[in-house]
Amino acid sequence: MAAAPRQREPSDAYELLVVGGGINGTGIARDAAGRGLSVLLAERGDLAGFTSSSSTKLIHGGLRYLEYYEFRLVREALAERERLLRLARHVIWPLRFVLPHDEGLRPAWMLRLGLFLYDHLARLRTLPGSHGVDLRNSAYGAPLQKRLTRGFVYSDCWVEDSRLVVLNAMDARERGATVLTRTGVVSARRDGEGWVATLRDERTGSERTIRAKAVINAAGPWVSATLGGTLGLNSRAAVRLIKGSHIVVKRLFEGDQAYILQQPDKRIIFAIPYERDFTLIGTTDVPYDGEPGPVSISAEETDYLCGCINRSFDTQITPSDVVWSYSGVRPLYDDAAENASAVTRDYVLDVEDQGGKAAVLSVFGGKITTYRRLAEHALEKLKPYFPHLKKAWTGDAVLPGGAMADADFDPFLAKLRAEKPFLPEETARRLARAYGTRARDIVGTARSMADLGEAFDGGLTAAEVDYLRTEEWAVTAEDILWRRSKLGLRTSAESAARLAAYLDRRAEAA
Repeated sequence: MAAAPRQREPSDAYELLVVGGGINGTGIARDAAGRGLSVLLAERGDLAGFTSSSSTKLIHGGLRYLEYYEFRLVREALAERERLLRLARHVIWPLRFVLPHDEGLRPAWMLRLGLFLYDHLARLRTLPGSHGVDLRNSAYGAPLQKRLTRGFVYSDCWVEDSRLVVLNAMDARERGATVLTRTGVVSARRDGEGWVATLRDERTGSERTIRAKAVINAAGPWVSATLGGTLGLNSRAAVRLIKGSHIVVKRLFEGDQAYILQQPDKRIIFAIPYERDFTLIGTTDVPYDGEPGPVSISAEETDYLCGCINRSFDTQITPSDVVWSYSGVRPLYDDAAENASAVTRDYVLDVEDQGGKAAVLSVFGGKITTYRRLAEHALEKLKPYFPHLKKAWTGDAVLPGGAMADADFDPFLAKLRAEKPFLPEETARRLARAYGTRARDIVGTARSMADLGEAFDGGLTAAEVDYLRTEEWAVTAEDILWRRSKLGLRTSAESAARLAAYLDRRAEAA
């Protein structure tokens, strides 16, 4: 069995049981632990194992949400964009987006008006505002078809989504929470003033019983199933499942800018620089009514995304150019919208109790950008059940690895390279991006790459693997290659097999 990350020994009694280790569950657990509550988070798989690692990887206000008059959501998301950029500069960074004007689709005045609102809904803006651009005389227009002659440029941010989840879980643990992965909540029932829950270790099958005063149901696509099945309660809100898929191809264009492309069906598709050598393309929005577990892209979705690119770029792609794809099921709040793209991305927090005791709060909907505010709102709703709850605190608290003395990434990277000149440039950059100041915990006192132990593809070493096992709940090669990193894009089958064997050896020795 893999070594568990260092944390308090599990007890039998907690104030808060959080079900689900995605962005909302870990964000709430972090906030609650920092406010003085005893917290247990149970995730039956890996952190960010499903929806939270399958996003378009943006911290953004949601420009297209303005078309659906989601002004409150956009305003909140833009404020969070600025805040999160300050709190996690290693995994979140600014990105410029090019929006070509496509004749016959949304008129230029509508795009200009939308961007004006987007700029001004952000009350404390540090990112550059929007402006028009002549694509015929700009590097931004170089990869685009010549029919696209004008457009607009605006700012949003990129995020390493699954790493953001892990950082929240780490901070929750460091503030006293117990975080258990590969641990399912088999059943829970009200008992007196709280809950009695049975937890099962999904690797060994062993079970244990714990008590909690309240439950957070942050099970993502399983929120309704958890409410009606595990907790045995009726839902007063409904979740609508939407499958979103992305494809990754070899790099389509030079530069650090991303593109947001209008489509004849009124959807928009992003083309984003990805892992330095690739382009990320997505997302689709497809109604989904199956089991919300592992899902994959359909041939129709792949064809659709390729077609979206081929409408705007000179370089044409086919399904054979796809080097990787991923899909996730989004648990959106069901607002009865007919079009899947029009379903609100806002969140609803539903609280149910029994005589003012044994509360359960269920999270419906939400998006990565607003997870921190969602957590604050959730704790506000639980205040009547925990009158000793401390005040909100996460708005100014950096996430693990984000405490850079220069408050900027580039100076930190330069300093790390000066401290450890033996690190290859790409490896140093990747470590700095993934771990921030905690990259030093991995390289330690090493004076050569050999000091970091067995080497795997992409600059991954045994030292980093051991850190991920002991500090970040990594158990399998998939955890490391596709969620703690995206080194799977650069890893051969032979190297992946060696990594799996190394993890097995370390687990047996633990």
